[in-house]
Amino acid sequence: MSKTWLITGASSGLGRLMTESLLARGDRVVATLRQERALESLQQAHGDRLAVMKLDLTDTAGIRATVERAFADMGRIDVVVSNAGYGLFGAAEELGDEQIEHQIATNLTGSIQLIRAVVPHLRAQGGGRIMQVSSEGGQIAYPNFSLYHATKWGIEGFVESTAQDVAPFGIDLILVEPGPTATNFAAGLVHAKPMAVYDDTPAGEIRRAIAEGTFGKLADANRTVEAMIATADRQDPPRRLTLGSTAYASITRALSERLGALEAQKDVAFSADAD
Repeated sequence: MSKTWLITGASSGLGRLMTESLLARGDRVVATLRQERALESLQQAHGDRLAVMKLDLTDTAGIRATVERAFADMGRIDVVVSNAGYGLFGAAEELGDEQIEHQIATNLTGSIQLIRAVVPHLRAQGGGRIMQVSSEGGQIAYPNFSLYHATKWGIEGFVESTAQDVAPFGIDLILVEPGPTATNFAAGLVHAKPMAVYDDTPAGEIRRAIAEGTFGKLADANRTVEAMIATADRQDPPRRLTLGSTAYASITRALSERLGALEAQKDVAFSADAD
């Protein structure tokens, strides 16, 4: 049975590949992006099974209007994929105020407002799925990505709580946590002006690795999309979907270290209890 999907950030990367894959299997897609003409060839090939709508995640009123239009036009949307976002790259003190505000407005506030906008529609139709594209960076942290990590850790907390709010209405939320993937993510990074004082620090090492293309083993983008679609199709999907061996290894290491540190503080933790 075919499904109807709403996908943000559909002009490139995982969003574009997912749109192509879903159309190829006969599903309907509402693809949102900032430049409507980016999917002209797909629209010509698939006709009314693809609806393209302009959307800027920093425009909350625009998010609500686009969601209203999408549900009105399609009648029902089974899966919402909150995919749009980008990375801000630089040590914390290198970042500009406007860069910080735009990163949070796009990746965190925009994703929150999209989810808030679709929930009433999903609830009214008796349920649905929301797939939030996070990152391995929602569980771990690299130098030079402080604001990007802040948005991903933030959206993971929002999803964890919201999932409990809406579960009684048949709405599932899934966090997708890919590691480095062969997309245009690195090319789309917004770079702060580097300070020489960080050249010989972990931040400088990450900067060189990004520039040289040696930042972890890359996952395959098509296989990543296949896993996302298969998970969204499952009757009982997991809350988190980790994709790529780099992501699996880095998240495993981070969680193990965090659990070990917590266990080492058990006596201190219990000492704070009231009598």
